[in-house]
Amino acid sequence: MANIQLGNEIITATEAILLLAGYQLLPQLQRELLIDKFITNIKLTPEEKNNTISTFYQNNQITTPGALDAVLKRYCMTVEQLEALATKQLRVEKFKQATWGETLKQNFLQYKPQLDKVIYSLLRTQDMEVAQELYFRIKAEEQSFADCAREFSQGQEATTGGLIGPVPLSQPHPVIAQKLSISSEGQLWTPMKLENWYVILRLEKLIPAQLDETTGTVLLNHLFEKWLEEQLQKNPISIKDNVETRHIASLHTQNKF
Repeated sequence: MANIQLGNEIITATEAILLLAGYQLLPQLQRELLIDKFITNIKLTPEEKNNTISTFYQNNQITTPGALDAVLKRYCMTVEQLEALATKQLRVEKFKQATWGETLKQNFLQYKPQLDKVIYSLLRTQDMEVAQELYFRIKAEEQSFADCAREFSQGQEATTGGLIGPVPLSQPHPVIAQKLSISSEGQLWTPMKLENWYVILRLEKLIPAQLDETTGTVLLNHLFEKWLEEQLQKNPISIKDNVETRHIASLHTQNKF
């Protein structure tokens, strides 16, 4: 069984496992193991593989045989492992496309309310009477929303005259997001109590999401991460107990202080 040598110190495989646990690296190992498992059957053409590896080497200044040897030595990797790392992200992207590409339109319709963006005006104060007075001023156009926000709003939105966005509709507080989702442009809401604040809200503009390349990438990433989280739950990682690991764990505990 292979061991790790750190200077003059030898670290056994069993000790290495315990160290990974102690450094909280097992969850990252779990994630990478599962990703590798599911992209095993994703193949690249020779051209894709060569171009991806070449770009990876250029981006990481691996431009000479000496630089390659230095990287392999530093990370204790083989050339095959380094090439697998260089092509991993492309294989993951191909896996996403193979898994969700054909249903992306249906998923887009499902997630569209979370992908829509809004520009809105917000004013908040802890004084109910002030909120009511400002609402009537804005409604009667006696004073602009921006001027009221700059003068009276007690949040950092005061610096922008209360204007926020464009931001995804999923970003604001859920209560605010719900109000915005049913608003027409320019609709001003009466002050509402939200936690310790009285909030005045107005939708300025709704920017509906479109299934373009950028949105498609965001959606594929979301679907992948959601799916991966489910796989992590289904495939928990743990250390198989045996006499050796219990003995080493005991020694680590004794030497902890």
